[in-house]
Amino acid sequence: MGKGSHSAAPNAIGYQHQTWWALVELLQSGAGRPDAALSLELYDDVAWEREGTATELLQVKHHMGQHRTLTDSSTDVWRTLKVWMDEASPADAAGPGLALVTTEIAAAGSAVAALRPHTRDEREALRLLEHVARTSESKQTDVARRQFLGLGVAARLTFLSRIRVIDRSPHIEDVADQVKRHLHWALPPGHEDLFLAMVWRWWDDMALALLQGRQRGVDVGDAQAAIADIRDQFTRQNLPTLVELADVDAGDLQQKYRTHPFVQQMHWVAFPPRNLQKAIVDYYRAYTHSVRWLEEDLIGLTELTRFEDELVDEWEREFEWMLDTLDEDAGDDEKKTAGKQLLRQLLGQTSLAVRSRYNDPYFARGQRHVLADTGRIGWHADFETRIADLLKVNA
Repeated sequence: MGKGSHSAAPNAIGYQHQTWWALVELLQSGAGRPDAALSLELYDDVAWEREGTATELLQVKHHMGQHRTLTDSSTDVWRTLKVWMDEASPADAAGPGLALVTTEIAAAGSAVAALRPHTRDEREALRLLEHVARTSESKQTDVARRQFLGLGVAARLTFLSRIRVIDRSPHIEDVADQVKRHLHWALPPGHEDLFLAMVWRWWDDMALALLQGRQRGVDVGDAQAAIADIRDQFTRQNLPTLVELADVDAGDLQQKYRTHPFVQQMHWVAFPPRNLQKAIVDYYRAYTHSVRWLEEDLIGLTELTRFEDELVDEWEREFEWMLDTLDEDAGDDEKKTAGKQLLRQLLGQTSLAVRSRYNDPYFARGQRHVLADTGRIGWHADFETRIADLLKVNA
């Protein structure tokens, strides 16, 4: 759809902004609410709760343009008030706090300006809103204005005492900088962008779970632990996982790599098809990580080479034991069986790790397939001859 008046783009941007802004709220307010949890579209656009009870409801409004003004007659104001009058027991002084978070700027001398935390004057805000409620002729806000006046003076003042207006909220294009600012303490030198990308990936997955109802809320402590865990992956003893298993389409990879030497090596020992497919995924993830880690300067070629040499040394020991079990006149069936057993045995040995705290088993398994792809190691007793023949055919 184009940029006409019926374009869905502003609404889509608004929903995305709401989701992203929730991460800013979590980072800037979470430290003061260690026992709280944040939710999306449960009680309100965004909400804080403690022990299953909402403590603050937040309406999040995004508008394009840097200098838009929020006035007391704005539809945003009255739509927000109506939501809270319907859902948040406005006359209850013990009800949850209410916050209107907007990218607009509260007009000087307005009720919304009087409800900002630093220019607060609740009685003046009440006087101004009552005036608009009685005098405005807007059809869009008519129901909300009449409902507001129907609360009664005391209830209206109680209602406003629970409301904060947070104007000048960052626009969607500025949210990433806000997150970076709040996480300045955790940024790993030289890898800031990658770290932030991993935080955003975690948050997008979390937000989706919240919006789909698979998770009620995200606890502040759990969020802090998740971010600390991401930061921990950038230490000298660890490495970040950049390609998760869920990111991979096993069927596409099997088609892409079906003629590679490491796959042929597994065919030579009749490796089971489902495990072969999983081995291709391990190869892809290990190879991709090696390339990305080198590109990001997270690991050196010398360190990777040393790990590969350790894998080769381990293979040499086990390969000789396998050959020792075969008779000189062993046929191909016996060699297949022995090779399959060797492959299964080594893929199950994941004690070797590229770094002491990066011990995800896919990497050792995948690196063995990387080595098999170059012909440095193999599984069939005659793999060297077969690899040489394979290379001649592909030359």
